[in-house]
Amino acid sequence: MNNKGFNWFFPITIVALLLFFGSTFLGDNSAKSIDEDAFFRDMQAGKVKSVMIDKQAEKADVFLTAAAKSGMAKTEERGVGFPGMGMAANKADYTLKYGDLQLFLQNFDKVKAENPQIKTSKDYAAGDNPLVGFLLQALVWIAILGLFYFILFRKMGSGGGPGGQIFSIGKSKAKLFDEKEKIQTTFKDVAGLEGAKEEVQEVVDFLKNSEKYTKLGGKIPKGVLLVGPPGTGKTLLAKAVAGEAKVPFFSLSGSDFVEMFVGVGASRVRDLFAQAKAKSPAIIFIDEIDAIGRARGKNNFSGGNDERENTLNQLLTEMDGFGTDVNVIVMAATNRADILDKALMRAGRFDRSVYVDLPELHERREIFDVHLKKIKLDDNVDREFLAKQTPGFSGADIANVCNEAALIAARNSHESVTKQDFLDAVDRIIGGLEKKNMAIKPSEKKRVAYHEAGHATISWLVEHASPLLKVTIVPRGRSLGAAWYLPEERQLTTTEQMLDMMCATLGGRAAEQVIFNNISTGALSDLETVTKRAQAMVTVYGLSPSIGNISYYDSSGQSEYNFGKPYSEETASKIDREIKAIIENQYDRAVQILTENKDKLDTLAKKLLEKEVIFREDLEEIFGERAWDPELTERPVTGAIPIMEKEEEGAVVAPESPTQL
Repeated sequence: MNNKGFNWFFPITIVALLLFFGSTFLGDNSAKSIDEDAFFRDMQAGKVKSVMIDKQAEKADVFLTAAAKSGMAKTEERGVGFPGMGMAANKADYTLKYGDLQLFLQNFDKVKAENPQIKTSKDYAAGDNPLVGFLLQALVWIAILGLFYFILFRKMGSGGGPGGQIFSIGKSKAKLFDEKEKIQTTFKDVAGLEGAKEEVQEVVDFLKNSEKYTKLGGKIPKGVLLVGPPGTGKTLLAKAVAGEAKVPFFSLSGSDFVEMFVGVGASRVRDLFAQAKAKSPAIIFIDEIDAIGRARGKNNFSGGNDERENTLNQLLTEMDGFGTDVNVIVMAATNRADILDKALMRAGRFDRSVYVDLPELHERREIFDVHLKKIKLDDNVDREFLAKQTPGFSGADIANVCNEAALIAARNSHESVTKQDFLDAVDRIIGGLEKKNMAIKPSEKKRVAYHEAGHATISWLVEHASPLLKVTIVPRGRSLGAAWYLPEERQLTTTEQMLDMMCATLGGRAAEQVIFNNISTGALSDLETVTKRAQAMVTVYGLSPSIGNISYYDSSGQSEYNFGKPYSEETASKIDREIKAIIENQYDRAVQILTENKDKLDTLAKKLLEKEVIFREDLEEIFGERAWDPELTERPVTGAIPIMEKEEEGAVVAPESPTQL
């Protein structure tokens, strides 16, 4: 089915090896000839050790003494071959063609009688059988060729050892799952993602019952693209398809097509689709397709770009070109769909694009149900509560939380995993490992306490900031203090909401200014967060009145190849001034709020220094009920996301809700 023509590489390699080793194994193995006069002169000089007389061949093999051999010129020395081969280990130094055997023997005895000191011996050899010599050489060559075949064709062709893909360099690396390979993952193991599951389940149904769809004139989709953030379950959905589908399933990564040799990627694409067509109907799954599917552009500077584009061109042709009327569906996954080539995304290639988003509250609860089956839980563990504590977490993050909670419970010698173990696991994953023995100066600890109290105060007093859950000044990870909030899960964010969040983020530095009349380096992550948010307001979302309803965001990803900016220098200066004005206005606002509530800020910071960890109830005791709680009860408020600050050594950028920007 996949005829690639005769491969000349193998015979050329064999011929080269024969030429290289031919001088040793096929060279002239005969010794130099010597006449009788020269023989007897050497014999009288004591140079001849022995002579082997072959009556049938009418010749004699002459063997010299060790002293005579050492005196021979290097240019006249004979190779000794490979010991143990039986070819040249006992080779004669000279060959003597005698005339009459009786006369030769008489002369030999006469010379020995005249020179008693001569120790030359003579012997008679049985005649060599030419057939035996031929068979010995044939066996040697069979052994040599068999060794080369085993090393090159079998070992390297199957991928074993260094350079193991020399002879299969252009073949597909896809792993085949069919009826012989039982995949344990099914759609029951995929929690949440109901819309995405429905799409991929339909793909399996297309292949199982294709006549149901084609009898009305419809065509089976050529490709399904799974798009979403990392850890949301794209590869897991593909595994479920492999477990549910009763058709061959080819799985590989986009990087498997990439190689340093020219033309290898396109060859592997051809071989992959040839295998899939031979087993049609079949499914091909390409994970991280952005490795080869990046948009083609005019100004590309990467060295291997031409090879990547050739691979992409071959993939485009195989998906929708001449002779593509077989039942082969291509599934692919990526978290960078914005950089994929438009030709790859058009109808007829990837007909369907399935967005696998971060799970909502009820989906997180279902995901917890899946991962908690293998964990011994305490009776007070509530899955609804765990789902509320993990907003913005992906499926992979939730699996990590469950595993970390089990490890913490085992570390603390618990009989079962408790609710507190899960809370500690969330804190551990978000903030890092708690450093209880870290030495901090009292003055620095006081500054951290007022910094965190400033965040908590502003978030409690402004309308759209996320309400507080917990504040701590215990060092954790790379941060000296952290504040956990309850962000609402929203799909849209208004200008007022973004400004309130910026004001709350700047509350830490503002508190230092109000209390100590100076500022420190501990607000690095705060400044980075508000700067990015202000830049997004001005250049991406068009929320700045002075700049107007203009967005300089390029969703196609082509702007990364441009050295210039999509606006003039005058506009760039205007954007810089607007970003600075937004940040400074919110900083001044935070300073004003904290100045008006300085007594409450001081009370909160002292309580934080005393207890090291305070909760929402402590803020209610100081500030009273939050004025915006009635509105919050009508909104889905879930989970805790930290804002972490690190003094002196810099700060960790805090993860934030994906819906905030």
